[in-house]
Order: sequence, then C-alpha cells, then structure tokens
Amino acid sequence: MNKSTFSTVKLIKGEINIYDFSGIKLHVYKTNDFIDDKVFIVEKNGKAVIIESPCFFDNNRELTEYLKDIQVEGIFIAYHGAGATFLPDVPKYATQNAAEYSENGGGKALITYFTNAFGEIFDNSIHKITNIIKAGKITIGGIDFEIKKTAEAFNIVIPEINVIYTHMLGHDCHSIVRGADHADEIIAELNSYIEKGYDLILTSHYTPEDLKDVQTKIDYLENLKKIAANCADADSFKAEVQKQYPAYSGQNYLDMTAGFFYA
Repeated sequence: MNKSTFSTVKLIKGEINIYDFSGIKLHVYKTNDFIDDKVFIVEKNGKAVIIESPCFFDNNRELTEYLKDIQVEGIFIAYHGAGATFLPDVPKYATQNAAEYSENGGGKALITYFTNAFGEIFDNSIHKITNIIKAGKITIGGIDFEIKKTAEAFNIVIPEINVIYTHMLGHDCHSIVRGADHADEIIAELNSYIEKGYDLILTSHYTPEDLKDVQTKIDYLENLKKIAANCADADSFKAEVQKQYPAYSGQNYLDMTAGFFYA
C-alpha cells in the first residue's frame, strides 16, 4: 500500500483519508487540532474498531457524526486517554500499564498540561477502560489485532493489512529521546519494522508513513547520538541539530531531548 494512495473526505474542521485494502478500509482522521492528533478507524463488513480517541470537544462531535452509519465495536486507548465524551458507551480496550499511564502516569501529566494550555475546549475526562487486555492476539468486530506491550502502553499490529500503530515516528520531525540508550531502544524497534516489512506505520501525530521513513528516522537517531557525543552542553547540541536538520518540526521535542541528554 502506497502511503499516498487514499481518497479524502473533507469535514468542517478535520478530514478523513481512506485507504482501501480490498476487504478492510482504514479511515485516518486528521483532527487539525492544536496537537495534530490522528485517530484510526479500521472497518470491515460494516463494523469498525478505533485506535485512539480525539480529545477536543469539537473533534469528538465531528468524528461521531462521521461514524453514524458504522457499527463501532471497540476503541483501543493506548497513549491518548483523554476525550471520554467520545462514544462513551463503546467498549474501551487497554493494557493495564496503558490504563495506569492515562490515569496516574505520564499520560495524566500531559492531560493536565493540555488542560492548562487549552482550557474548556479540551476534553480532559479520561476514558474508563472496560476491557483490560494482554500482549498477543485479540479479535474485535471480526478483525484480528496483535497487541505489543511497550514501556508506557502498547502498539498494535493489524496483520490482515500488514500495518502497525505506534505512538510516534515522524521522519522529518524531532522526537523525544531520553538519552543514547533510549535512542538505541527506538532504533531496535524501528529495525524490527523493516524486518517485518510493514506496509504502513500509523502514529498519533503524523500521517501514515512507510519503511523509507523508518530508515530516515533510524539515520536521524544514529546521528543524534554522534552529535551528542561531540557537544559539551544542551545549547551547543541543539544548535548543531538545528544546523543539520533546519526543516524539521518539533522544536519542543528537541528541547526535551537536550534536557535528557545533558541532565
């Protein structure tokens, strides 16, 4: 599947990009919100499973309207626990660590931050998980998924369409990297995507990407370690990274990375 081969439905605020896998459709909802969220709807035979939730009230309403003729069987709540007014009666699936991440951990801290930043337009209510799941295969709505537990939450493989969902990639965007060891962990994970040969990589804040994008990210992370090894402090590190990657977005992520490398 070519990452650019999709049809588009324009909505009032966001838009839907639809990938047709001949039997399964993948609807990618671009929220166009302040944190550039993406929500993924996997549809088969009129039934659907959603990956992640929007978290601004207007997006919640807009996506609910779009889904009115599709029977939603469940929602995976991995890294984005806010937005609980979205389809409140649909079963919510998460691993135990993902539920704790949203309720008390780093996810909760982000929800608090976004609440302070955006105020009443942000839906800070946290989804109540109705189904705690474990790593391995799970079938919902006639669609098979493979759950891969991560340190904070979980990734999701959709074997029938050879696609994986993870929280972040962004081949031309800086990432939050908690030092050289963490960079190596990310590189190992990304190399596994290349070994598996996934057709698309879905992430929470970027359009679907492919294996060329994965390799670009690996090269970036390897170079990030080299830059850090040759810089004495956070400021010189950031300056050199910006010099070598002037078109990259995510300056706030680079600031956080510098803080971790030079803690």
